[in-house]
Amino acid sequence: MTPAIAAAQAPPRTKPSNYPAPFAAQMAGRIKRPLGDLFGLSNFGVNLTTLAPQAVSALRHAHSQQDEFIYVVVGHPTLYTDAGRTTLEPGMCAGFKAGSGNAHRLVNETDTEVVYLDVGDRTPGDQVTYPDDDITAQLVDGEWVFCHKDGTAY
Repeated sequence: MTPAIAAAQAPPRTKPSNYPAPFAAQMAGRIKRPLGDLFGLSNFGVNLTTLAPQAVSALRHAHSQQDEFIYVVVGHPTLYTDAGRTTLEPGMCAGFKAGSGNAHRLVNETDTEVVYLDVGDRTPGDQVTYPDDDITAQLVDGEWVFCHKDGTAY
């Protein structure tokens, strides 16, 4: 195993999105480089994520069990939360406590690339709510299972 790497040189995730159709297509322009996986980290994940102009980080979502943290490296993404929108800049960070219900996502509303680190734990039994979309997710045996809000599977 390599002891260290240049993060920007890490290979991108082989599957660009875990979301089912039609949500997966909304992640066009997002590249995630799973840094933690390269070192065999299993308790938490670390991604170096790049958003092309007008790309989004995810559907606006909130985790029941997973804490999340982001740190902006390059660019000026807009953070959308239940409190509204906040323009971020390099060096700024934000955190989202598990179970808070504060749905969030980043949107690159600029004409230049955004790069940020995102860190999240891998607590079993996590459930994700998406207030703006007809989708829910549950982490089952390390895999995300997606359903409509009425419980029917995608």
